[in-house]
Amino acid sequence: MTDLASADYFTDQALAQNPFEYFDALREQNPVYREPHHNVVVVTGHPEVIEAFKNSEALSAVNAIGGPFPPLPFEPEGDDITEQINAHRHLFPIAEHMVVMDPPEHAIARSLLARLLTPKRLKENEEYIWKLADAQIDEFIDNGHCEFLGEYAKPFATLAITDLLGVPESERPEFRRILAAREHVQHAVGALDHTPVAVNPLEYLDEKFKGYLAERRRDPQNDILSGLATAAYPDGATPDLMDVVRPATFLFAAGQETVTKLLSSALRVLGDRPEYEKMLREDRSLIKPFLEESLRFDSPTKVDFRLARTTTTIGDVEIKAGTIVMLCLAGANRDPRKFENPNEFRLDRKNLHDHVAFGRGLHTCAGAPLARVEGRVTLNRLLDRMQDFQISEVSHGPVGDRSYRYDPSFLLRGLSELNIEFTPAS
Repeated sequence: MTDLASADYFTDQALAQNPFEYFDALREQNPVYREPHHNVVVVTGHPEVIEAFKNSEALSAVNAIGGPFPPLPFEPEGDDITEQINAHRHLFPIAEHMVVMDPPEHAIARSLLARLLTPKRLKENEEYIWKLADAQIDEFIDNGHCEFLGEYAKPFATLAITDLLGVPESERPEFRRILAAREHVQHAVGALDHTPVAVNPLEYLDEKFKGYLAERRRDPQNDILSGLATAAYPDGATPDLMDVVRPATFLFAAGQETVTKLLSSALRVLGDRPEYEKMLREDRSLIKPFLEESLRFDSPTKVDFRLARTTTTIGDVEIKAGTIVMLCLAGANRDPRKFENPNEFRLDRKNLHDHVAFGRGLHTCAGAPLARVEGRVTLNRLLDRMQDFQISEVSHGPVGDRSYRYDPSFLLRGLSELNIEFTPAS
């Protein structure tokens, strides 16, 4: 285990495929442990991760996406580097997006999403999602097989958010073609070759929504885009157009990634563990805990990052200002101090909802309710419309000797493909 703790998490292809033993090895050393290659403090313990998420005063989200890549654009000096961060913030990856903002700017940006993620709007979107699930299944149901990510999860997640954000119906096929295409590079975020993160999808979305919202500001309609275009800050001030665009577009990009990975992870479990398929068919109320355990067991976001802006502590370890901190959501979700037999998939956990797959604190994922709805709808309709559900042995090997490939990312965890076979329900 000691040798494993000395591995380079950010370049090791084997760890990208299976990070859990690595997180266990570090946790055995200390739940807050400095890895030897990039001077990153790795937090793998459940209470320690929550402690760090909630300590937004000392820990900045400015490097939340890239972690140590690219390197800090300055040399940290002293026990408080807040001024240095503020002076160089524009040099960090996707600095203009809410996910890397700190208070008070983060709260101001997030307030604009409140105009969109209302209970009424989410209910309307859920009604669309039920119809969308059937429309997506219709495309392949008669074949008796599909590659689930390309034929269902990616287009489904993309189109669900186009509806939530009010993309005109006539333009949704373009979004699907560009953002959900099987050949589209999905693992640019956190790639092991340390390429820039998520630049192309966000640039495309920014341009599209800038056009939509500018038009609605000139000529408001009775639609969702007009509501976004005319959104105001809590003090009544009118935001710049791009300040409205960016929370929406990041929700779009992040939501598509998270939902795609959650759906494929949950479906893999059903295929490998037919007893769960039987349980869910007999009692649909188990779908909700099944999804929560899927989130805990195989978190779509493996890690999140923070930069210590003041010297602080996490657990019993001092963290000097300027230290890059890696919060391991996937590691915390398998901390045996919190979850009994954490490497087992179980529906009888009394603390199912204690996972941190969607983060905690100020940066808790705004799209979490949407992801849960998409998961619940998908599993219900797949169970309604398919029988004899199986993982393709040709693609993934026989039961007990499966072979799955995950995207080569240190940040996200998601299958590269999932081939399934089934009998259409009569």
